[in-house]
Amino acid sequence: MQNSVSFLEGKEDIMEDWREKFLNTYKTGLMFWPFMQFVNFALVPLYVRTTFTGCCAFVWATFLCFSRQSGDGTAAAALAWMFPSKEEEAEPTDEKVDSKNKADASKEGTAASKATQ
Repeated sequence: MQNSVSFLEGKEDIMEDWREKFLNTYKTGLMFWPFMQFVNFALVPLYVRTTFTGCCAFVWATFLCFSRQSGDGTAAAALAWMFPSKEEEAEPTDEKVDSKNKADASKEGTAASKATQ
């Protein structure tokens, strides 16, 4: 799947993401799915197992999307993104500042257009 997205994005080396992230993602999957299936068969009632597996698949797909976008294919990177350390929260990144400036600019534009009406 990662190769297809790289191809559609027009990257020169479509195998780059695969080489960088496949092994980490595979290892993470080997830790995630056996544990989830153990929980599924040991603790989840029979009539809820399909729903539980679907929820696990949703979590896994979300992890894969994160990994494709900005992670390195490890659960540690995803957890660090979800639960940033106190130091990272204190330092605003350029991306956060840019998005805040854009939001402020759009609010000002909306206020200005309402004032002219």
